[in-house]
Amino acid sequence: MVSCVPEIRIRKANRGELIEDAECVVYWMTAFRRLRYNFALQHARDLAVELSKPLVIFEPLRVRYRWASDRFHRFIIEGMRDNAVACQQQQVLYFPYVEPKPGAGSGLLAKLAELAAVVVTDDFPCFFHPTMIQTVARKLPQPLRVVDSNCLMPLAHAERTFTVAHSYRRWMQKELPQHLQDFPEEQPLDCDQLKPPPKQLLQAVQKSWPAADLDALLAKDGLCEFEIDHSVPPVDQSGGSQSAGQLLDQFIQDRLGSYDEERNEPNARGSSELSPYLHFGHVSPHEVFERIMKAERWNPDKLQKPNGKVNGFWGVGENAEAFLDQLCTWREIGFNMSWREPDYDQFDSLPEWSRKTMKAHIKDDREYVYSLEEFEQAQTHDPIWNAAQRQLVREGRIHNYLRMLWGKKILHWTKTPRDALDIMIELNNKYALDGRDPNSYSGIFWVLGRYDRAWGPERPIFGKIRYMTSENTAKKHKLDAYLERFSD
Repeated sequence: MVSCVPEIRIRKANRGELIEDAECVVYWMTAFRRLRYNFALQHARDLAVELSKPLVIFEPLRVRYRWASDRFHRFIIEGMRDNAVACQQQQVLYFPYVEPKPGAGSGLLAKLAELAAVVVTDDFPCFFHPTMIQTVARKLPQPLRVVDSNCLMPLAHAERTFTVAHSYRRWMQKELPQHLQDFPEEQPLDCDQLKPPPKQLLQAVQKSWPAADLDALLAKDGLCEFEIDHSVPPVDQSGGSQSAGQLLDQFIQDRLGSYDEERNEPNARGSSELSPYLHFGHVSPHEVFERIMKAERWNPDKLQKPNGKVNGFWGVGENAEAFLDQLCTWREIGFNMSWREPDYDQFDSLPEWSRKTMKAHIKDDREYVYSLEEFEQAQTHDPIWNAAQRQLVREGRIHNYLRMLWGKKILHWTKTPRDALDIMIELNNKYALDGRDPNSYSGIFWVLGRYDRAWGPERPIFGKIRYMTSENTAKKHKLDAYLERFSD
């Protein structure tokens, strides 16, 4: 069969040679934890059909990732359960593995790869993924194909790092339409050419590394023996493709029509709430885009000339235009940075002007200076900031607008800007379901000047960094219900 996965999205991570007499093709699912709209899964399927070999989908979850907790483990395992159920109806072998203790999974991928003609995996440009892929690529004798299914825009298409949203938006409006013809298949496993896997294919592997009992892990106290952070509990929001699909339905039906007005109102439920599912790969940005455009009765003939503006390019309603700007500009500019700049999460990656102005004000008097522990426990003098922090701890998210204020006040109330960055990263990555992601790093670094410009008047501590206050926030937005909800 002829693959429709664009070559620009496929990267050869090593020089391994195809093992023709191997027993299967392995898709090592690490970031795009879904069976729908997934270029990586689609490429693995294509190779399995081409080689006339069964396809094994291997989805592992290890213990030793930074900030591992009940919250993230459960969200991921809920997604694994959805995948397991869906694969029961398909001609593939799904192998979920949840490492029970540190080091227990060592050697598993290598052993599984002994059966593989080729291994395909996900090309996610953030957190531990790039280093992990480099390490594995050096050890595998067969080819390791790494596939980009992160964004509407292929990550390799941009030839430069964009530093402001306006320039990225104008470039995106010019370049993205050509890639809208290359969407991943909705159901890549609905393929009658896949060779059925023999039941005994993974028997030897699973003697040493048993498949996870997902229902047992999701039962009460199912994770209590794991060496992860049990002080960060699961949230009410369920992970997985099923929950992501339901939430997308609800957003389109109930909230898209008022998105532009209500997304910045803390008392309203105005945002899509899809960012955790996008982060863990439970839903594809391609599917989100397709569903939004279907609801707007859009077709490519409605596209306008690139103008670099938030509204007016796509030819849909202003609420959908505002949402698409978040999906296609603000989300994807963060991936552009993470893909091209290995130091995307380091202080020195900030624009020169912002580092210069913060350095000039580093010795300014600070009326309040809080420690990481005081921030974490919401023990500041500011009830609005405390409420935002409590929402982060309880729900794994902060309201869109208040997340900006949350970061600005951390800069205001720490000894140095570097301390502020460290605290923002620690709190966000420890508690936020959508943390450890290019998009969340964009938000954190925006607080310190990334994707922004110098502002006046120059102020103590902030210098020329954009300034925000709780007082102005209270004047601009209704906060009574929000503050009551997160009062203690």
